[in-house]
Amino acid sequence: MTRRRRARGHRRPAAAAFLASGLCYAATCALGAAVATRLVDTRRFRWVHHAMYIATVSTTLLALVTGIRRDRRAALALAPALVPLAVIPYAGTHTRRHPAVALTAAPFIAAGVVISRR
Repeated sequence: MTRRRRARGHRRPAAAAFLASGLCYAATCALGAAVATRLVDTRRFRWVHHAMYIATVSTTLLALVTGIRRDRRAALALAPALVPLAVIPYAGTHTRRHPAVALTAAPFIAAGVVISRR
């Protein structure tokens, strides 16, 4: 196995974690937008959005921990996303602040995914 292939192989777990974080974030935002625009009614299943948020935070933390050891640049790009993810539970759900805070994490999560894939 060549040195270049070996180096790529070591980055795969980190890239997968970053991709999982991005996909969870995108799914959570999509569900939130669908509920906000009344395309989907989750009154009986509010826990689904909360569970998706927990999955997003968990996979983001996993990506950071994995990235620190394997892909430091991607981890540094993703790290600021923790701030809006930590604030979102305190930004009321029936105001414009909730989606605004949630969307501030998007550039950092996207940057982490893109950098980890290189």
